[in-house]
Amino acid sequence: MKEESKSIALMKTSVFNRPLFIIALAAFYIALTLCVPETFAQRVRKKPAPASTFTKSITVHTEPNATVWLDDVKRGMTDSNGKLTLEKVSAGHHTLRVRANGFKERTLPLLPAERGLIEVRLARTTDEAELTFQQAEDAREKAKDDDARRAAAELYRRALKLRSNFPAAHVGLARVLSDLNDYKAALQEIADARADRPIYPEASAVEGRIYRYFGFWDDSASSFRRSIREGRGFQPEAHTGLGLLFEEKGQNEEAATEFRAAIAQLSDSEPILYQLLGAVYEKLDKYKEAVAAYEKYLQLAPEGNLAPAIRSMIDQLKKQAAEQEAQPN
Repeated sequence: MKEESKSIALMKTSVFNRPLFIIALAAFYIALTLCVPETFAQRVRKKPAPASTFTKSITVHTEPNATVWLDDVKRGMTDSNGKLTLEKVSAGHHTLRVRANGFKERTLPLLPAERGLIEVRLARTTDEAELTFQQAEDAREKAKDDDARRAAAELYRRALKLRSNFPAAHVGLARVLSDLNDYKAALQEIADARADRPIYPEASAVEGRIYRYFGFWDDSASSFRRSIREGRGFQPEAHTGLGLLFEEKGQNEEAATEFRAAIAQLSDSEPILYQLLGAVYEKLDKYKEAVAAYEKYLQLAPEGNLAPAIRSMIDQLKKQAAEQEAQPN
């Protein structure tokens, strides 16, 4: 996981026209929320349902401190009682994935009628490759400096020695190598992951991030679009990456479209996307829409690190919106 200083160095342009400390925070929290490695279920995935159908919740009951994904989007960790409630679960089929250290990861379908309490029983594992991979994931997420990142990379390599066909380990290693600025080796890991799993939306999204961080705009856009195709339209990390690319190029209408797509697919679970959307609306002089986006961020993350800066902007933006509406057509 990148530190704020590394995030600033890798961003090619400002996320929005505000002080640099806000830019750093925005980039940092995108990395926290969107760049967690995920293994995509091998099934046909439908496009997300309209927002009006997000009417029900589920509560996953499994092992304590287990990580939970819904449709390959990380939604959080269970508490000390092994429970996590997921709000705004749309109608239709979904895929639920649960991982806990020391246990075999489990993926299961979530049928339309299955809502409320969902029991997910995990079996303990002695698979050294799986256990080493779990250690690598923990090490990567907790890494604060390059020494820790290199240690995480060695754990991924050890897992791959224990199990040669392990695409998720290749992708995890690619993320670490990208953090270490070794983009050629990172891209090779993506190629190795695809050799084991040719259709792999997450691998393509990570490839897009690698290209973007190192300045290859066209290659980055191509990889993000491939990720979205492979995910049959569902790939919030790729939509977010495209949005950032478009913003960097000054294509703000296109950036707003991509951020809105990511927001819809993440079911309001990532407040930072509303900050990014609000920043783009500012650049488009859509002050009313910017206010609405920033207020949504504050609703979802009232104590978030960006909250003080956003609160300071909203009053001025409201004045600008009022002046804009008062102008004759």
